[in-house]
Amino acid sequence: MTFKHNFKKVLSATAFAAALVVAPAANVSAATNDASSTQQSATATSQDQQASQDQAASQSSAANQSSSTSTSSATSTSTVKKTTKKAKKTTKKIKKKTSKKKAVKKVAKKTTKKKATKKATKKATKKAKKTSKKSTKKTTKAATAAVTASAGQSQATDQQDDAAKKAAEAAAKKAAAKKKAAAKKKAAAKKKAAAKKKAAAKKKAAKKSAEKAAKYWIAMRESGGYYTARNGSCYGRYQLLISYLGGDLSKKNQERTADRYVYGRYGSWVNAKRFWLAHNWY
Repeated sequence: MTFKHNFKKVLSATAFAAALVVAPAANVSAATNDASSTQQSATATSQDQQASQDQAASQSSAANQSSSTSTSSATSTSTVKKTTKKAKKTTKKIKKKTSKKKAVKKVAKKTTKKKATKKATKKATKKAKKTSKKSTKKTTKAATAAVTASAGQSQATDQQDDAAKKAAEAAAKKAAAKKKAAAKKKAAAKKKAAAKKKAAAKKKAAKKSAEKAAKYWIAMRESGGYYTARNGSCYGRYQLLISYLGGDLSKKNQERTADRYVYGRYGSWVNAKRFWLAHNWY
């Protein structure tokens, strides 16, 4: 009975020491729970083993009690070592599980953050699209209004330009018609003047011809056309008084003196001829 009580004390102390060594590395509450379950498991195992050993010890003889005590002590020490190793393994597993949990939590946090970021990004994108659509609509409306206004102004300008063009064309036509009428009038006046001039020239030519013919007719009647003919005090082609010639009996002086006499007395040779026909002299 004393051996059994001592073995329990040693086992409890060893398990507790192992739990204290491992606890700082892991989560304290989890390590304590796992250590106590491990301790209970080890205790149960050791109790089963002790029961079998007790049965073996009760069957052994009293003479070999001291040797059995030493053997049982050695067995309990190896059992403590095994329990310590098992506790360490359990602690390592707990550490791995804890680190895995932490890693999973970190990944979950990152995933959550990514999802939140994506959600926020989607929301911001939708909002930006809505804003862009609104601004695009406003811009389109403004542009349409500006185009409409510009088209109206352009149409009004075109109408003004057309009106101005038509007015300019009408003024140009009117000016052209006026110019044409003036040119026509000028041409008519010029034609009339030309006709008048022509008529005057024709009349003058006819008069000149008549004058020439009348002068020739008188010369033939007075002297037969000779510049040296003489009849008393009259001399030359036109039978002028010798005193009229002033001593110059040349043909040129006879012509000049005869013209001066006729134009001075009758106004023309035609009138002189007419007088001659009436009086047979001039």
